[in-house]
Amino acid sequence: MKVSRILSTKRRDIITIRPDQTIREALVLLHQHNIGVLVILDEAGSLSGILSERDIVRFAIEDENLFARPVSDVMTKQVITGLPQDEIAQVIHTMTERRFRHLPIVDEGKLIGIISIGDIIKAQRDEYLGEIDTLETQIMAEDS
Repeated sequence: MKVSRILSTKRRDIITIRPDQTIREALVLLHQHNIGVLVILDEAGSLSGILSERDIVRFAIEDENLFARPVSDVMTKQVITGLPQDEIAQVIHTMTERRFRHLPIVDEGKLIGIISIGDIIKAQRDEYLGEIDTLETQIMAEDS
């Protein structure tokens, strides 16, 4: 299975924020959209970082004035990205080894989506259920 298959089942809107916006604004977006990560786009619309709930929590311990700081102070700047043609097995390996749960997907340098470990698990579950249904149908056909 490829990343493009998972993207085809997801909504296309990606919730983003600019690096100069505040952590408070980021938290509002995370809450409003019930999501765990924001993609950071610069003024040109290029991917410049990613901000997760975990990133915010790590900094909150050190700085009680965190809410007023810009997103750029907290975001992960070295973002690992995927491609639509990537195999899910490799994506799972990378996400597990690097210990992150969200992967921005780019195509020809443009952000086209984001997948989470939850998206991957759901897609695999659906694939396995489809295989089970096919096998059950074959067994029932052989018995009749």
